[in-house]
Amino acid sequence: MANDSRIEPFAFKDCALAAIATGLRAQNMRELRDHLTSIHLGCIYYHFWGGLLRPHFDDPEYNNDFASWARHALHDIPLAERLGVIDPADYPELAGLRQELIETIEERADETEYQMWARPDQQFHFARAQTVSFDTGRRLLQPAGLAIILPQLSLGSVFYHFIDARRREPQGVDDFRAWLTQFGDVHEPLRTRLAEIDPYFINLADLRARLTCLFRDYFGETQ
Repeated sequence: MANDSRIEPFAFKDCALAAIATGLRAQNMRELRDHLTSIHLGCIYYHFWGGLLRPHFDDPEYNNDFASWARHALHDIPLAERLGVIDPADYPELAGLRQELIETIEERADETEYQMWARPDQQFHFARAQTVSFDTGRRLLQPAGLAIILPQLSLGSVFYHFIDARRREPQGVDDFRAWLTQFGDVHEPLRTRLAEIDPYFINLADLRARLTCLFRDYFGETQ
């Protein structure tokens, strides 16, 4: 195990995902595809993950904005269902996720004889993600403390440390796994369990509860 004096404390942060308008719009499937080929990758990120931090008054039918638009604006259920099952967690790079979107749309376009159009007031508006974070001032020195602190974290903090962290270099993993590497191999089973959690198809409150249970179970077993 690493020497305790050399271990950096875990610094808890909170965040919000701000939307930056791009001015680009799509009114049909082909326009959506054409914009996707050159759009800022931050748009892909926002339209897949941004819904987790946006307030909802009911459970959304689809997890990403592309699928929701295909269903409710284009009324193209086959396209919506195909876009809706795309899991962004399966793509380490946003460029790969972009390509999957384009190929899915092109496949559907080849099947349809008529172009489906959204009404002018239901166009798809591309927005880019901007993560705004701030330090909460809370610090942790020992991993076991995560079992206590996790249920107290805001949903923005859960998003920042478990989802947004995956696109940050150099680790490219959630902040919990990255921090645990300082302790050597002793917590490798915990890192493995964390890697198995797919955060996309559950809401942030459920993700927080699942992480809390994982840490409580793990440290209960290791004590």
